[in-house]
Amino acid sequence: MSMKRIADRKRVLVTGGAGFLGSHLCERLLDLGDDVVCVDNFYSGSKDNLAHLLGNAHFELMRHDVTFPLYIEVDEIYNLACPASPIHYQFDPVQTTKTSVHGAINMLGLAKRLKARIFQASTSEIYGDPEVHPQTENYWGHVNPIGTRACYDEGKRCAETLFFDYHRQHGLDIKVARLFNTYGPRMHPNDGRVVSNFISQALQNQSITIYGDGLQTRSFCYVDDTIEAILRFMATPAGHTGPVNIGNPHEHTVIDLAKRIIGLTGSRASIDFLPLPADDPKQRQPEIRLARELLRWEPKVGIDDGLQRTIAYFRSR
Repeated sequence: MSMKRIADRKRVLVTGGAGFLGSHLCERLLDLGDDVVCVDNFYSGSKDNLAHLLGNAHFELMRHDVTFPLYIEVDEIYNLACPASPIHYQFDPVQTTKTSVHGAINMLGLAKRLKARIFQASTSEIYGDPEVHPQTENYWGHVNPIGTRACYDEGKRCAETLFFDYHRQHGLDIKVARLFNTYGPRMHPNDGRVVSNFISQALQNQSITIYGDGLQTRSFCYVDDTIEAILRFMATPAGHTGPVNIGNPHEHTVIDLAKRIIGLTGSRASIDFLPLPADDPKQRQPEIRLARELLRWEPKVGIDDGLQRTIAYFRSR
């Protein structure tokens, strides 16, 4: 690594560290004894997610947009910067693409200079509306390159290209993970994702809105399980580049999720059906054989347990 460590303490950069996933990652890295530098422009992240960490002497928060170069000295980089919910990434699609592409270029350039290991938070969205089910890492995807979701889908696909080209061309030590639907405390209540939408609506006894017939499927991984997989992946030897699917292989229909949340919240909410948005994937389920073999990992938190923890967080808000 690029710096001398004091008592083997790593200095770790987390971009997008004020977001839902990023804040949990910062927390875990501090628990492991690392110095953490969190970078975020607060477009979709929130200082509230980090309030409990601000008094930690080993935590540093920096307002910065990764589409601009960053000059800093660190041992490892986790690149999570990018709005991940359709409401946020479609609000400014050009900026979304810039964040994925320019952000990747800037972080890869930093990693190259420092000779630092770098992690890329890619996404199941690179598979698009898949024609292969479940999705394996060698599936190239089925993505509409000019649709309303393309800013995110193609931005993340291009970021993967850049990571692997830096690896081949410059010998950079990369780790690329394709994260499937993750949920848990600190999700933004108005981010347009099904778990947060349904919980918010159920707690307010509003109609739960389902797009399409509700028979489309998703696989939901609790945030603690996702973070554990990311950390295990970063600890694998150089050469294990991925991509690796990280997600829960148990598939649920959207209507089943809605009914579970109504039951767990004791809500009086009804269910309303609305037209399906363009390019919305009908099936989403990770094949995680590689994660099981390489990381010795699989999800431990069941859907009802995870939902109860998430509902408790939303109630506290």
